[in-house]
Amino acid sequence: MDFELSEDHQLLRQTVRDFAEERVAPVAEELDRESRFPVELVREMAELGLLGIPIPEEHGGAGGDTLSYALAIEELTRIDSSVAITVAAHTSLGTMPIYLFGSHEQKGRWLPDLASGRRLAAFGLTEPDAGSDAGATRTSAELRDGFWIVNGSKMFITNAGTELTWGVTITVRTGEDEISNLVVENGTPGYEVSAPLHKLGWRASDTRALTFSDCAVPEENLLGPRGKGFTQFLEILDGGRISVAAMGVGLAQGAYDLASAYARERTQFGKPIGRFQAIAFQLADMAVEIEAGRQLVYRAAWLKDKGRPFALEAAMAKLYTGELSHRVANQALQIHGGYGFMDESPISRLYRDQKILEIVEGTNEVQRMVIERHLGLG
Repeated sequence: MDFELSEDHQLLRQTVRDFAEERVAPVAEELDRESRFPVELVREMAELGLLGIPIPEEHGGAGGDTLSYALAIEELTRIDSSVAITVAAHTSLGTMPIYLFGSHEQKGRWLPDLASGRRLAAFGLTEPDAGSDAGATRTSAELRDGFWIVNGSKMFITNAGTELTWGVTITVRTGEDEISNLVVENGTPGYEVSAPLHKLGWRASDTRALTFSDCAVPEENLLGPRGKGFTQFLEILDGGRISVAAMGVGLAQGAYDLASAYARERTQFGKPIGRFQAIAFQLADMAVEIEAGRQLVYRAAWLKDKGRPFALEAAMAKLYTGELSHRVANQALQIHGGYGFMDESPISRLYRDQKILEIVEGTNEVQRMVIERHLGLG
């Protein structure tokens, strides 16, 4: 067993870390306060090749592996979750369905712009009445005269309304017991995107509700075989959980870094608070848990890169790092005391950003359901 990162992995990690610290950190608080989507940062990340890391170069991507992608997401989240989820949602949910299930013609049409990061993509699965029960999709699509006529709505969709957005892949009911995936490009008549939704965290990421009213989508925009949408999005979610798990590790690391630095600087009773055993032990426990979570994520990524089954490990990593990030963010804010409760303190933003990691890409409860099934218990 070799736990050493390759030179390429180390170089990528350092490149992303430098970008996050030099370009993202100075504006993260402002972006969060103004709920402003970081268009220029996204364009810069596209130039660095960060918006298509696991997509082959022949399709405009960087040709990296899943571990490279996880490292990049971890480093971005360490500084700002909104920037990280913009990359993760675009890559895992927006671009990957087209790469995995698109026809040769569809890949040629759409992947170059998406994998290069010139445009952003979204994935519409969640509906007002279909969250954890994604199979309860009610958005419908009826084939008429060469077009799918789509009616319904989607909720909490990331990257759907930015000036860089190209379109969205949505799950639709194409028959009574049949779910398929359709690609809906921006500007399609009958497709409406709501104003940005206001959120507890991830305030600088773009989150919208989508409405389809007799939306006419070309028949050739069906992604993969008709009726295979449910199977397709389950595969997409398996891979996406690795990136969200990487976010959990990154946020926990960022919170730990802030708490550790503060514990060295803050003096009470005549010495830095980090010298008190109560604080030192908390930091020690954080460090142990973060490293354990990191290895879960890296192993899931390694299994995927080896072409081996990884769904169980991805669910384990996502569950563990979601709860890990909760514990670390909470303890890190406690160490900051009253200063941590102020909006100007970076830990307050990390604290707010953390909660969604226990909900998005399948709640903690759903992860436990996935795990129990893989263990033969469900």
